[in-house]
Amino acid sequence: MNILEMLDELQRKALEDKKLRKELLETRNAGYPLGAFCKKCRELGYEIYEMELISAGEEFYAEMKRSTNGGGENSPMLEGEDDFYEMFFASLECV
Repeated sequence: MNILEMLDELQRKALEDKKLRKELLETRNAGYPLGAFCKKCRELGYEIYEMELISAGEEFYAEMKRSTNGGGENSPMLEGEDDFYEMFFASLECV
């Protein structure tokens, strides 16, 4: 399972389980929120590490950019599309 699949599964679980959702949202209050989030993920059985999470978003964005108009100068700017961490929490905070 890749990072995006793990985040999707964890997101589904968190949307169904209020306690889990709260625990994940509380990681944002830690001194190092990204590290706290990844640690919580590993405690839950999802092998997610900080650099893998960051690079997964960047790789996904780069692939998307290359696929649009050859990835040249005219490719659309996609703000925030490379940040799986922020997108994950945006979905949890909407509920």
